[in-house]
Amino acid sequence: MKYSKNSDMSVLVGKKTLIYGEANTGKTLYTAKFVQYLIENKKFRSQEISILDFAPRLTYFKNLKIGGRIQDYYEHSLKCNLITFVGEIIPPRLNAKNKSDLYSNLCNNFKKIHETIEKYNNSPTPVLIINDISIFLHLGSNKYLINAINKSNTFFGNSYYGSSISSKFSKLLSIIEKKKVEFLIKNVDNSFLTS
Repeated sequence: MKYSKNSDMSVLVGKKTLIYGEANTGKTLYTAKFVQYLIENKKFRSQEISILDFAPRLTYFKNLKIGGRIQDYYEHSLKCNLITFVGEIIPPRLNAKNKSDLYSNLCNNFKKIHETIEKYNNSPTPVLIINDISIFLHLGSNKYLINAINKSNTFFGNSYYGSSISSKFSKLLSIIEKKKVEFLIKNVDNSFLTS
């Protein structure tokens, strides 16, 4: 099923939802719009909403916008329970010249992200928002992620699922990433493709 700017967000409250798709198809924008909807329309208190933002900073690759944070689209999201980490997420494929660089980037990202999810697990909130789940899935376990998602009453997350970000030494990573996203698609209440 397709997700668009006209999708009915009211049916997503109290459900676990994943939107997925190619780079530059509005995944982060739609996620920010859902946070805005919860705060402004459903009157959720901002501290009831945990945001785990794993996206690298906004950059451009082959004329596509890659990355970008929820706060880039909805500034009031900064008032939510934003669970942060020290340092930056590295776009693993874009910032690697070889397999060794790629693996180093994956490990760097995983350490930060795993610690962030642990913080959420130790103090869950009714709403969990995750931007750029695929960054976790490169090395992380689907079951561990599902366990965190299930601690929330409402979950909304997004994931890259495409082929525009690739390199000759990241083919295996792309296959693993795709399989793990497909597992998530099958194990949440709602899943929508962005285009």
